[in-house]
Amino acid sequence: MLRCTSQTGFTVRTGDFMTFRLTRALCGAMLALGMMVATIAPAAAQYWQCAPYAREISGIQIFGNANTWWSQSEGKYAHGAAPKVGAVMAFKANGRMRVGHVAMVSGIVSDREVLLTHANWSRGGQIERDVRAIDVSSAGDWSEVKVWFGPIGDLGQTRFPVYGFIYADQPAAEKPMQIASLSGGSSAQKLRK
Repeated sequence: MLRCTSQTGFTVRTGDFMTFRLTRALCGAMLALGMMVATIAPAAAQYWQCAPYAREISGIQIFGNANTWWSQSEGKYAHGAAPKVGAVMAFKANGRMRVGHVAMVSGIVSDREVLLTHANWSRGGQIERDVRAIDVSSAGDWSEVKVWFGPIGDLGQTRFPVYGFIYADQPAAEKPMQIASLSGGSSAQKLRK
């Protein structure tokens, strides 16, 4: 009989060297697997809220509850009604979704369907990648959507109101800067000379 002990190593009672080697290999594999699980478990245990996760993956530096992202983006980021890969879809607060929701557009399927990557939607604190969202607004302007819901394996029945999309790669349009001239003519005239 073989046994693994923490203090003395392996003890061979039967004298069977092959059994000894097999047991030693199995104990070593179990120890290695235990160490891998111990190092992976804390990372897998991360509980994500939608806003910090959307900020992390989109690069849009807005903080606070999801329902404030649209107003906070004013003057900082361009936004609109057309989905673009990398943009953040900003959901309005409603019913059970009291603080709104934000999700990054990870793909465009058609003019009325996109793929979203987001956190804390179907399963509390978990990340979902490339899940379907469809525009169900009567005007086709992405003001109302249905989103994939994991527990039912399909689009949910709820129609969620949406502000629109915040574009990560486009700063808000800046007002033209007027350059003063000390000598009288406009800067444009001086540049042409």
